[in-house]
Amino acid sequence: MTARGTRTALLALVLGCGLASTAQAQDYVRADCRTQLDPAALRFDTALHQRWYRRFWTGDCDHLPLCFAGSPNWNDIVAKLLVRGGAAERAALLPKACRLGQMIGLEWARDKKIRRIDTGDLRAFKGQLEASGDALRGVERVEASARAKMAR
Repeated sequence: MTARGTRTALLALVLGCGLASTAQAQDYVRADCRTQLDPAALRFDTALHQRWYRRFWTGDCDHLPLCFAGSPNWNDIVAKLLVRGGAAERAALLPKACRLGQMIGLEWARDKKIRRIDTGDLRAFKGQLEASGDALRGVERVEASARAKMAR
């Protein structure tokens, strides 16, 4: 094999490993949300950050310290939003709800010392979503609230 062929093969191996880890990192996200998420935004500070992000989506604690398993979790919240929004809103609602989950989840899962969205905020966001008469409008309001928190 030539030097160029070796570099090409090595580059393909490195890129393939990177894509596999990204796909594996999102295997716990609802299947219909996976294609809606921004893979470039999926950056974790630590392995613990990634495990808390998984908890956000699934409700599975995976031996995390001081973690309560179950609901609410973002996979369930998206399912409820889609039912409330109905078939007419699904095309607009699904990508917004999935990307909102990625944004909020990545920030909430960070170390407590640096995160700008905490568990109290998650409760408030959930309340806003449930109180909104319109699922799409509720997602947009929560997105505005979350972005304001993260801008601080």
